[in-house]
Amino acid sequence: MYSLMLLNGGIGNRVAAGRPKQFIEVAGRPIIVYSLVAADAVPEIDQIVLNYPEGFREEIEHLVADYAVQTPVTYVAAGASRHESVAAMLPECRNDRVLIHESARPLVGTADFKQLVADPRENVSLMLPIPFTVAPVDPDTALVTGSLERDRLRNVQLPQKFLKADLAEAHEQARDRRLVFTEDATLCAVTGHEVHFIDGQDTNIKVTTPTDVKLAGFLLGGDDDA
Repeated sequence: MYSLMLLNGGIGNRVAAGRPKQFIEVAGRPIIVYSLVAADAVPEIDQIVLNYPEGFREEIEHLVADYAVQTPVTYVAAGASRHESVAAMLPECRNDRVLIHESARPLVGTADFKQLVADPRENVSLMLPIPFTVAPVDPDTALVTGSLERDRLRNVQLPQKFLKADLAEAHEQARDRRLVFTEDATLCAVTGHEVHFIDGQDTNIKVTTPTDVKLAGFLLGGDDDA
């Protein structure tokens, strides 16, 4: 069985919605609801560990109740960063295997979670090939400093799955080495754990900007003007 850590603590300043972006309605539902409903339909997920921005726990609890989420939910206050939030949520997971997703990716499907669960390897992330050129630069001087081989690069997506012990040990190493990561597949890999990838879907976008809100509304079948 799996515990799902559903990251939901961001404020979403780039969306400029005046409130956390997970409450923005896309195609008639708040963004967070899509991930909750998708995960709730996976029998192997018997716990959802859900974090929340300061002052919004009650609103989150109401949404969980309103959409009749049956999987037991454990609530955890958000950390100051994504990295800190995962570290705080991990001890609340009661299973030896964990999944990580973020509510800002509302186009996740039940099939995405099931694909990860079915994979025989322990530490696995959805990722996509990068269809454009990426270059290393020096942001202070605005100089291009080299080139990267895009065939050896991937766009990291979620959800991801890990052995809880591997992820916990990776976070311990990061704390001791004063390292901070923006996601956990690279965190585990850098700290010595074997991490694999499988191909995700190009529709599994992260909602970060007002343009993303419109695109998500289109992909979900709505016509959102948010």
